[in-house]
Amino acid sequence: MLTTHVAGAARHDGILRPRRFQVFTDRHFDQIERLKSLDPEHRFAMQVVASVLPFRVNQYVIDELIDWSRVPEDPIFQLTFPQRGMLSDADFERMADLHRRGASRDEIQTLANEIRVRLNPHPAGQMDLNTPTDEGCPLEGLQHKYRETVLFFPAQGQTCHSYCSFCFRWAQFVGDKTLKIATNEAGMLHRYLRQHRQVTDLLVTGGDPMVMKARHLSSYLTPLLNADLEHIQTVRIGTKSLSFWPYRFVTDEDADEMLGLFERLIEGGKHVAIMAHYNHPRELSTEVAHEAIRRLRDVGVEIRSQGPLLGHINDDPRVWSDLWTAQVRQGIIPYYMFVERDTGAQHYFGVPLARAWEIYRQAMQRVSGLGRTARGPSMSAGPGKVEIQGITEIQGEKVFVLRFIQGRDADWVQRPFFARYDPEATWLDQLKPAFGEESFFFDKEYAAMQQGLVRAIQ
Repeated sequence: MLTTHVAGAARHDGILRPRRFQVFTDRHFDQIERLKSLDPEHRFAMQVVASVLPFRVNQYVIDELIDWSRVPEDPIFQLTFPQRGMLSDADFERMADLHRRGASRDEIQTLANEIRVRLNPHPAGQMDLNTPTDEGCPLEGLQHKYRETVLFFPAQGQTCHSYCSFCFRWAQFVGDKTLKIATNEAGMLHRYLRQHRQVTDLLVTGGDPMVMKARHLSSYLTPLLNADLEHIQTVRIGTKSLSFWPYRFVTDEDADEMLGLFERLIEGGKHVAIMAHYNHPRELSTEVAHEAIRRLRDVGVEIRSQGPLLGHINDDPRVWSDLWTAQVRQGIIPYYMFVERDTGAQHYFGVPLARAWEIYRQAMQRVSGLGRTARGPSMSAGPGKVEIQGITEIQGEKVFVLRFIQGRDADWVQRPFFARYDPEATWLDQLKPAFGEESFFFDKEYAAMQQGLVRAIQ
Protein backbone atom coordinates (compact mmCIF):
# COMPACT_ATOMS: atom_id res chain seq x y z
CA MET A 1 0.00 0.00 0.00
CA LEU A 2 1.01 3.62 -0.52
CA THR A 3 3.36 4.96 2.13
CA THR A 4 2.72 8.54 3.23
CA HIS A 5 6.25 9.19 4.53
CA VAL A 6 7.24 12.67 3.35
CA ALA A 7 10.74 13.45 2.09
CA GLY A 8 12.48 16.43 0.59
CA ALA A 9 15.70 18.43 0.50
CA ALA A 10 16.58 19.32 4.09
CA ARG A 11 16.29 16.70 6.82
CA HIS A 12 14.89 17.78 10.19
CA ASP A 13 14.05 15.33 12.98
CA GLY A 14 14.49 12.42 10.58
CA ILE A 15 12.10 13.81 7.96
CA LEU A 16 13.08 15.37 4.66
CA ARG A 17 11.31 18.69 4.01
CA PRO A 18 9.73 19.95 0.76
CA ARG A 19 11.54 22.22 -1.65
CA ARG A 20 10.09 25.03 -3.74
CA PHE A 21 10.33 24.47 -7.48
CA GLN A 22 12.23 27.40 -9.01
CA VAL A 23 13.03 27.42 -12.71
CA PHE A 24 15.27 29.61 -14.87
CA THR A 25 15.19 30.19 -18.65
CA ASP A 26 17.47 32.19 -20.96
CA ARG A 27 15.75 35.38 -19.72
CA HIS A 28 17.09 34.67 -16.23
CA PHE A 29 20.81 34.04 -16.78
CA ASP A 30 21.67 37.10 -14.70
CA GLN A 31 19.61 35.68 -11.80
CA ILE A 32 21.63 32.46 -11.55
CA GLU A 33 24.24 33.34 -8.93
CA ARG A 34 26.56 30.48 -9.85
CA LEU A 35 27.00 31.79 -13.39
CA LYS A 36 28.54 35.01 -12.15
CA SER A 37 31.80 33.13 -11.55
CA LEU A 38 32.13 32.47 -15.30
CA ASP A 39 33.92 34.94 -17.52
CA PRO A 40 31.74 37.40 -19.52
CA GLU A 41 32.66 35.78 -22.86
CA HIS A 42 31.38 32.41 -21.69
CA ARG A 43 28.13 33.91 -20.40
CA PHE A 44 27.67 35.77 -23.71
CA ALA A 45 28.16 32.53 -25.66
CA MET A 46 25.48 30.84 -23.56
CA GLN A 47 23.04 33.64 -24.37
CA VAL A 48 23.79 33.33 -28.09
CA VAL A 49 23.21 29.57 -28.19
CA ALA A 50 20.06 29.89 -26.06
CA SER A 51 18.62 32.17 -28.76
CA VAL A 52 18.41 29.08 -30.98
CA LEU A 53 18.14 26.02 -28.73
CA PRO A 54 15.84 25.91 -25.69
CA PHE A 55 17.19 26.33 -22.16
CA ARG A 56 15.45 25.65 -18.85
CA VAL A 57 16.97 24.57 -15.55
CA ASN A 58 15.77 24.39 -11.96
CA GLN A 59 17.46 25.22 -8.67
CA TYR A 60 17.73 21.57 -7.60
CA VAL A 61 19.90 20.79 -10.63
CA ILE A 62 22.01 23.88 -9.97
CA ASP A 63 22.50 23.16 -6.26
CA GLU A 64 22.58 19.37 -6.05
CA LEU A 65 23.74 17.91 -9.36
CA ILE A 66 26.31 20.27 -10.90
CA ASP A 67 29.86 20.23 -9.54
CA TRP A 68 30.67 23.91 -9.96
CA SER A 69 34.36 23.33 -9.24
CA ARG A 70 34.51 21.48 -12.57
CA VAL A 71 32.48 23.90 -14.69
CA PRO A 72 32.38 24.20 -17.69
CA GLU A 73 33.60 20.60 -18.17
CA ASP A 74 31.25 19.19 -15.53
CA PRO A 75 28.94 16.63 -17.24
CA ILE A 76 25.71 17.85 -15.63
CA PHE A 77 26.57 21.44 -16.57
CA GLN A 78 27.11 20.24 -20.14
CA LEU A 79 23.81 18.34 -19.90
CA THR A 80 21.75 21.38 -18.95
CA PHE A 81 23.50 24.64 -19.92
CA PRO A 82 24.11 25.81 -23.52
CA GLN A 83 27.67 25.58 -24.86
CA ARG A 84 29.23 27.46 -27.77
CA GLY A 85 30.04 24.25 -29.66
CA MET A 86 26.35 23.38 -29.91
CA LEU A 87 26.13 25.74 -32.93
CA SER A 88 28.40 25.70 -35.95
CA ASP A 89 31.01 28.46 -36.01
CA ALA A 90 29.19 30.20 -38.86
CA ASP A 91 25.78 30.12 -37.18
CA PHE A 92 27.24 31.17 -33.86
CA GLU A 93 28.97 34.20 -35.34
CA ARG A 94 25.87 35.32 -37.23
CA MET A 95 23.75 35.14 -34.08
CA ALA A 96 26.48 36.68 -31.93
CA ASP A 97 26.69 39.63 -34.30
CA LEU A 98 22.96 40.31 -33.84
CA HIS A 99 23.39 40.31 -30.07
CA ARG A 100 26.46 42.54 -30.18
CA ARG A 101 24.70 45.23 -32.20
CA GLY A 102 21.50 45.07 -30.18
CA ALA A 103 19.31 43.67 -32.95
CA SER A 104 15.55 43.53 -32.44
CA ARG A 105 13.82 40.46 -31.06
CA ASP A 106 12.24 39.88 -34.48
CA GLU A 107 15.64 39.83 -36.20
CA ILE A 108 16.99 37.35 -33.66
CA GLN A 109 13.90 35.18 -33.99
CA THR A 110 14.11 35.16 -37.80
CA LEU A 111 17.72 33.97 -37.77
CA ALA A 112 16.97 31.46 -35.02
CA ASN A 113 14.18 29.91 -37.10
CA GLU A 114 16.49 29.71 -40.12
CA ILE A 115 19.13 27.86 -38.10
CA ARG A 116 16.58 25.54 -36.46
CA VAL A 117 15.28 24.31 -39.81
CA ARG A 118 18.81 23.21 -40.71
CA LEU A 119 19.16 21.33 -37.41
CA ASN A 120 16.67 18.63 -38.48
CA PRO A 121 13.99 19.52 -35.90
CA HIS A 122 12.03 16.28 -36.36
CA PRO A 123 14.36 13.30 -36.83
CA ALA A 124 12.99 10.08 -38.31
CA GLY A 125 10.02 12.03 -39.71
CA GLN A 126 8.43 12.68 -36.32
CA MET A 127 5.91 15.18 -37.71
CA ASP A 128 4.79 12.59 -40.26
CA LEU A 129 4.16 9.90 -37.66
CA ASN A 130 0.84 11.23 -36.34
CA THR A 131 -1.33 8.17 -36.68
CA PRO A 132 -4.06 8.29 -39.36
CA THR A 133 -7.62 7.25 -38.67
CA ASP A 134 -9.37 4.77 -40.93
CA GLU A 135 -10.55 7.82 -42.89
CA GLY A 136 -6.93 8.94 -43.38
CA CYS A 137 -7.03 11.98 -41.06
CA PRO A 138 -3.99 12.27 -38.76
CA LEU A 139 -4.52 12.04 -35.02
CA GLU A 140 -2.43 14.84 -33.53
CA GLY A 141 -0.39 13.76 -30.53
CA LEU A 142 -0.67 10.02 -31.13
CA GLN A 143 1.89 7.80 -32.87
CA HIS A 144 1.54 4.12 -33.67
CA LYS A 145 4.94 3.30 -35.13
CA TYR A 146 5.22 -0.28 -33.83
CA ARG A 147 2.45 -2.85 -33.74
CA GLU A 148 2.10 -3.38 -29.98
CA THR A 149 2.90 0.13 -28.75
CA VAL A 150 1.13 3.49 -29.05
CA LEU A 151 2.88 6.74 -28.09
CA PHE A 152 0.72 9.47 -26.61
CA PHE A 153 1.77 13.12 -26.17
CA PRO A 154 -0.56 14.86 -23.68
CA ALA A 155 -0.70 18.63 -24.14
CA GLN A 156 -0.27 19.20 -20.40
CA GLY A 157 3.10 17.43 -20.50
CA GLN A 158 4.82 19.51 -23.18
CA THR A 159 7.61 20.89 -21.03
CA CYS A 160 10.15 19.47 -18.56
CA HIS A 161 11.47 20.30 -15.11
CA SER A 162 14.77 21.08 -16.87
CA TYR A 163 15.74 20.74 -20.52
CA CYS A 164 18.52 18.45 -21.68
CA SER A 165 20.91 20.30 -23.97
CA PHE A 166 21.03 17.30 -26.34
CA CYS A 167 17.25 16.68 -26.43
CA PHE A 168 16.01 15.15 -29.70
CA ARG A 169 12.61 16.77 -29.08
CA TRP A 170 14.09 20.24 -28.62
CA ALA A 171 11.78 21.56 -31.34
CA GLN A 172 8.84 21.06 -28.96
CA PHE A 173 10.19 23.79 -26.71
CA VAL A 174 11.09 26.72 -28.99
CA GLY A 175 7.62 28.27 -29.09
CA ASP A 176 6.68 27.27 -32.63
CA LYS A 177 3.25 25.62 -32.49
CA THR A 178 3.76 24.05 -35.92
CA LEU A 179 6.58 21.94 -34.46
CA LYS A 180 4.62 20.60 -31.48
CA ILE A 181 3.31 17.06 -31.16
CA ALA A 182 0.54 17.07 -28.56
CA THR A 183 -3.15 16.71 -27.83
CA ASN A 184 -5.53 17.01 -24.88
CA GLU A 185 -8.11 14.69 -26.45
CA ALA A 186 -8.42 11.84 -23.97
CA GLY A 187 -11.50 10.55 -25.77
CA MET A 188 -9.58 10.27 -29.03
CA LEU A 189 -6.87 8.23 -27.35
CA HIS A 190 -9.32 5.80 -25.77
CA ARG A 191 -11.33 5.38 -28.99
CA TYR A 192 -8.18 4.56 -30.90
CA LEU A 193 -7.07 2.01 -28.32
CA ARG A 194 -10.50 0.33 -28.35
CA GLN A 195 -10.30 0.00 -32.12
CA HIS A 196 -6.80 -1.51 -32.13
CA ARG A 197 -6.81 -4.50 -29.85
CA GLN A 198 -3.36 -5.63 -30.97
CA VAL A 199 -1.96 -2.74 -28.90
CA THR A 200 -0.73 -3.92 -25.51
CA ASP A 201 1.45 -0.99 -24.42
CA LEU A 202 0.67 2.69 -24.02
CA LEU A 203 3.72 4.95 -23.74
CA VAL A 204 2.89 8.41 -22.36
CA THR A 205 5.65 10.78 -23.38
CA GLY A 206 6.36 14.42 -24.18
CA GLY A 207 8.07 16.69 -23.06
CA ASP A 208 7.68 15.07 -19.69
CA PRO A 209 4.29 13.76 -18.53
CA MET A 210 5.42 14.12 -14.91
CA VAL A 211 5.05 17.90 -15.07
CA MET A 212 1.30 17.21 -15.21
CA LYS A 213 -0.95 17.32 -12.21
CA ALA A 214 -2.06 13.89 -11.04
CA ARG A 215 -5.69 14.67 -11.85
CA HIS A 216 -4.82 15.37 -15.48
CA LEU A 217 -2.80 12.21 -15.90
CA SER A 218 -5.60 10.28 -14.23
CA SER A 219 -8.08 11.44 -16.89
CA TYR A 220 -5.94 9.70 -19.50
CA LEU A 221 -5.00 6.57 -17.55
CA THR A 222 -7.90 5.64 -15.24
CA PRO A 223 -10.21 4.67 -18.18
CA LEU A 224 -7.67 1.97 -19.06
CA LEU A 225 -9.16 -0.01 -16.15
CA ASN A 226 -12.45 -0.37 -18.05
CA ALA A 227 -13.24 -3.79 -19.49
CA ASP A 228 -13.16 -2.55 -23.09
CA LEU A 229 -9.49 -1.58 -22.65
CA GLU A 230 -8.34 -4.71 -20.88
CA HIS A 231 -5.99 -5.49 -23.79
CA ILE A 232 -3.79 -2.58 -22.66
CA GLN A 233 -1.48 -4.50 -20.37
CA THR A 234 1.34 -2.00 -19.79
CA VAL A 235 1.45 1.72 -19.09
CA ARG A 236 4.86 3.25 -19.68
CA ILE A 237 5.72 6.83 -18.72
CA GLY A 238 8.81 8.43 -20.20
CA THR A 239 10.28 10.93 -17.75
CA LYS A 240 13.44 12.70 -16.60
CA SER A 241 11.82 13.72 -13.32
CA LEU A 242 13.70 11.16 -11.24
CA SER A 243 16.86 13.02 -12.23
CA PHE A 244 15.76 16.63 -12.52
CA TRP A 245 12.95 16.85 -9.94
CA PRO A 246 12.57 13.72 -7.76
CA TYR A 247 10.38 15.77 -5.42
CA ARG A 248 7.61 15.03 -7.94
CA PHE A 249 7.15 11.67 -6.20
CA VAL A 250 8.05 12.79 -2.69
CA THR A 251 6.94 16.24 -1.53
CA ASP A 252 5.00 17.86 -4.37
CA GLU A 253 1.49 18.64 -3.20
CA ASP A 254 -0.02 15.82 -5.26
CA ALA A 255 2.86 13.33 -4.95
CA ASP A 256 0.73 10.92 -2.92
CA GLU A 257 -2.14 11.33 -5.38
CA MET A 258 0.21 10.46 -8.28
CA LEU A 259 1.49 7.35 -6.51
CA GLY A 260 -2.08 6.44 -5.65
CA LEU A 261 -2.97 6.56 -9.36
CA PHE A 262 -0.13 4.18 -10.16
CA GLU A 263 -1.20 1.91 -7.32
CA ARG A 264 -4.80 1.72 -8.60
CA LEU A 265 -3.59 0.85 -12.10
CA ILE A 266 -1.38 -1.92 -10.73
CA GLU A 267 -4.14 -3.29 -8.49
CA GLY A 268 -6.37 -3.24 -11.58
CA GLY A 269 -3.99 -5.58 -13.39
CA LYS A 270 -1.84 -3.11 -15.32
CA HIS A 271 1.92 -3.17 -15.41
CA VAL A 272 3.20 0.37 -14.73
CA ALA A 273 6.74 1.19 -15.83
CA ILE A 274 8.60 4.46 -15.40
CA MET A 275 10.98 4.79 -18.36
CA ALA A 276 13.54 6.89 -16.51
CA HIS A 277 16.06 8.95 -18.47
CA TYR A 278 19.49 8.87 -16.86
CA ASN A 279 22.70 10.22 -18.33
CA HIS A 280 25.19 10.16 -15.46
CA PRO A 281 25.60 8.38 -12.10
CA ARG A 282 25.40 11.67 -10.21
CA GLU A 283 21.70 11.88 -11.02
CA LEU A 284 21.20 8.88 -8.71
CA SER A 285 23.31 10.22 -5.86
CA THR A 286 21.02 12.51 -3.84
CA GLU A 287 18.92 11.50 -0.86
CA VAL A 288 15.69 12.72 -2.41
CA ALA A 289 16.43 10.74 -5.59
CA HIS A 290 16.80 7.60 -3.50
CA GLU A 291 13.53 8.36 -1.72
CA ALA A 292 11.64 8.93 -4.98
CA ILE A 293 12.83 5.58 -6.31
CA ARG A 294 11.87 3.86 -3.07
CA ARG A 295 8.36 5.31 -3.05
CA LEU A 296 7.69 4.30 -6.65
CA ARG A 297 8.90 0.77 -6.06
CA ASP A 298 6.87 0.51 -2.84
CA VAL A 299 3.61 0.86 -4.78
CA GLY A 300 4.72 -1.69 -7.38
CA VAL A 301 6.03 0.56 -10.17
CA GLU A 302 8.88 -0.87 -12.21
CA ILE A 303 11.64 1.57 -13.18
CA ARG A 304 13.64 1.00 -16.37
CA SER A 305 16.50 3.26 -17.38
CA GLN A 306 17.52 4.60 -20.77
CA GLY A 307 19.65 7.38 -22.14
CA PRO A 308 21.89 8.34 -25.05
CA LEU A 309 25.66 8.07 -25.29
CA LEU A 310 26.90 11.67 -25.41
CA GLY A 311 30.16 13.42 -26.05
CA HIS A 312 31.18 15.76 -23.18
CA ILE A 313 28.83 13.93 -20.78
CA ASN A 314 29.14 10.14 -20.65
CA ASP A 315 31.39 8.94 -23.51
CA ASP A 316 33.39 6.76 -21.14
CA PRO A 317 32.73 3.06 -20.42
CA ARG A 318 33.35 3.54 -16.69
CA VAL A 319 30.60 6.17 -16.47
CA TRP A 320 28.15 3.69 -17.98
CA SER A 321 29.24 0.76 -15.82
CA ASP A 322 28.98 2.96 -12.72
CA LEU A 323 25.55 4.16 -13.88
CA TRP A 324 24.18 0.65 -14.48
CA THR A 325 25.67 -0.67 -11.23
CA ALA A 326 24.07 2.16 -9.23
CA GLN A 327 20.74 1.52 -10.92
CA VAL A 328 20.75 -2.21 -10.19
CA ARG A 329 21.65 -1.45 -6.56
CA GLN A 330 18.50 0.69 -6.27
CA GLY A 331 16.23 -1.78 -8.07
CA ILE A 332 16.21 -0.08 -11.50
CA ILE A 333 16.45 -2.22 -14.64
CA PRO A 334 19.00 -0.97 -17.24
CA TYR A 335 17.08 -0.94 -20.54
CA TYR A 336 18.70 1.04 -23.39
CA MET A 337 21.86 2.85 -24.40
CA PHE A 338 20.85 5.03 -27.34
CA VAL A 339 22.94 6.64 -30.04
CA GLU A 340 22.48 10.43 -29.98
CA ARG A 341 19.90 11.27 -32.66
CA ASP A 342 20.67 13.18 -35.83
CA THR A 343 19.11 16.44 -34.71
CA GLY A 344 19.93 19.65 -32.86
CA ALA A 345 23.50 19.76 -31.56
CA GLN A 346 24.28 16.21 -32.71
CA HIS A 347 27.61 17.40 -34.11
CA TYR A 348 28.60 18.39 -30.55
CA PHE A 349 27.24 15.42 -28.62
CA GLY A 350 27.41 12.65 -31.22
CA VAL A 351 29.85 9.75 -30.92
CA PRO A 352 30.89 7.65 -33.97
CA LEU A 353 29.10 4.30 -34.07
CA ALA A 354 32.36 2.37 -33.88
CA ARG A 355 33.34 4.19 -30.71
CA ALA A 356 29.82 3.85 -29.29
CA TRP A 357 29.97 0.07 -29.67
CA GLU A 358 33.41 -0.07 -28.04
CA ILE A 359 32.18 2.00 -25.06
CA TYR A 360 29.13 -0.27 -24.70
CA ARG A 361 31.25 -3.43 -24.92
CA GLN A 362 33.76 -2.24 -22.33
CA ALA A 363 31.00 -1.06 -19.98
CA MET A 364 29.28 -4.45 -20.24
CA GLN A 365 32.52 -6.16 -19.25
CA ARG A 366 32.52 -4.21 -15.98
CA VAL A 367 29.01 -5.11 -14.74
CA SER A 368 27.34 -8.27 -13.51
CA GLY A 369 24.65 -10.11 -15.40
CA LEU A 370 21.89 -7.99 -13.86
CA GLY A 371 23.44 -4.88 -15.42
CA ARG A 372 23.67 -6.49 -18.84
CA THR A 373 19.97 -6.05 -19.54
CA ALA A 374 20.79 -2.72 -21.22
CA ARG A 375 20.49 -3.03 -25.00
CA GLY A 376 22.52 -0.98 -27.39
CA PRO A 377 23.98 1.02 -28.81
CA SER A 378 20.60 1.55 -30.46
CA MET A 379 19.57 4.05 -33.13
CA SER A 380 15.91 5.13 -33.10
CA ALA A 381 15.88 5.67 -36.84
CA GLY A 382 13.02 5.94 -39.34
CA PRO A 383 12.78 2.20 -40.13
CA GLY A 384 12.97 1.24 -36.45
CA LYS A 385 15.34 0.71 -33.54
CA VAL A 386 18.59 -0.62 -34.99
CA GLU A 387 21.16 -2.13 -32.63
CA ILE A 388 24.89 -2.28 -33.30
CA GLN A 389 25.77 -5.84 -32.30
CA GLY A 390 29.43 -5.68 -33.14
CA ILE A 391 32.25 -5.10 -35.60
CA THR A 392 33.82 -8.06 -37.34
CA GLU A 393 35.47 -9.22 -40.55
CA ILE A 394 33.64 -11.48 -43.01
CA GLN A 395 35.24 -12.70 -46.23
CA GLY A 396 37.97 -10.11 -45.86
CA GLU A 397 35.57 -7.16 -45.39
CA LYS A 398 35.29 -5.27 -42.10
CA VAL A 399 31.62 -4.75 -41.27
CA PHE A 400 29.13 -3.56 -38.69
CA VAL A 401 26.78 -6.31 -37.52
CA LEU A 402 23.30 -4.80 -37.06
CA ARG A 403 19.79 -5.95 -36.20
CA PHE A 404 16.34 -4.48 -35.61
CA ILE A 405 15.13 -4.43 -32.02
CA GLN A 406 11.91 -2.83 -33.31
CA GLY A 407 10.82 -2.37 -36.91
CA ARG A 408 8.16 -0.54 -38.86
CA ASP A 409 7.42 -4.01 -40.23
CA ALA A 410 7.40 -6.56 -37.42
CA ASP A 411 8.98 -9.12 -39.75
CA TRP A 412 12.22 -7.09 -39.67
CA VAL A 413 12.68 -7.61 -35.93
CA GLN A 414 15.76 -9.67 -34.94
CA ARG A 415 16.92 -10.01 -38.56
CA PRO A 416 20.70 -9.43 -38.74
CA PHE A 417 22.19 -7.35 -41.54
CA PHE A 418 25.60 -5.93 -42.36
CA ALA A 419 27.02 -2.53 -43.23
CA ARG A 420 30.46 -1.53 -44.44
CA TYR A 421 32.69 -0.42 -41.60
CA ASP A 422 32.92 3.36 -41.44
CA PRO A 423 34.88 4.79 -38.48
CA GLU A 424 33.26 8.24 -38.90
CA ALA A 425 29.59 7.24 -39.31
CA THR A 426 27.28 8.45 -36.53
CA TRP A 427 23.85 7.40 -37.88
CA LEU A 428 22.13 4.72 -39.92
CA ASP A 429 21.72 6.83 -43.06
CA GLN A 430 25.51 7.23 -43.25
CA LEU A 431 26.04 3.48 -43.54
CA LYS A 432 26.33 1.54 -46.80
CA PRO A 433 25.41 -2.12 -47.33
CA ALA A 434 28.29 -4.57 -47.09
CA PHE A 435 29.44 -7.18 -49.63
CA GLY A 436 28.66 -5.08 -52.68
CA GLU A 437 24.90 -5.05 -52.07
CA GLU A 438 23.04 -2.04 -53.49
CA SER A 439 20.60 -1.70 -50.58
CA PHE A 440 19.67 -3.07 -47.18
CA PHE A 441 16.95 -5.72 -47.08
CA PHE A 442 14.35 -3.25 -45.73
CA ASP A 443 15.09 -0.24 -47.96
CA LYS A 444 12.53 -0.90 -50.68
CA GLU A 445 9.63 -1.57 -48.32
CA TYR A 446 10.50 1.36 -46.08
CA ALA A 447 10.63 3.70 -49.08
CA ALA A 448 7.15 2.49 -50.05
CA MET A 449 5.93 3.20 -46.51
CA GLN A 450 7.26 6.74 -46.71
CA GLN A 451 5.41 7.29 -49.99
CA GLY A 452 2.22 5.94 -48.51
CA LEU A 453 2.20 2.97 -50.87
CA VAL A 454 2.54 0.40 -48.08
CA ARG A 455 1.52 0.69 -44.43
CA ALA A 456 3.58 -0.74 -41.62
CA ILE A 457 2.22 -4.00 -40.22
CA GLN A 458 -0.02 -3.11 -37.29
